Amino acid sequence: MVKNNNGPIIEREKKTVSFMIGLYCQKKHHHPKNKLCNECNELKQYALQRLTTCRFGEQKTTCEKCPKHCYRKDYQQKIKHVMRFSGPRMLLYHPILAINHLYKNLKYRN
Repeated sequence: MVKNNNGPIIEREKKTVSFMIGLYCQKKHHHPKNKLCNECNELKQYALQRLTTCRFGEQKTTCEKCPKHCYRKDYQQKIKHVMRFSGPRMLLYHPILAINHLYKNLKYRN
């Protein structure tokens, strides 16, 4: 059975990953704000779909702390690259999302 997660935690995760991909595309691929290249749009749609069907639902940790990585290897490498680039810049461009993400990582510390 496929879950359809759309609670507040999953929605915040979707907003965070969307922002990170958008920031990456804007800075690395030189696309205007709120416009994604095909590669980044494909990654974003994949990430959103994975969040929607996440087996952990509203108890989800951040992907970094997740015990079961659900991304295909090629997408996993792409999203890691995006997050390494965008993560540190989030404090400048969207501090609220950045602080929420950092808090969640600390909360689920192993």
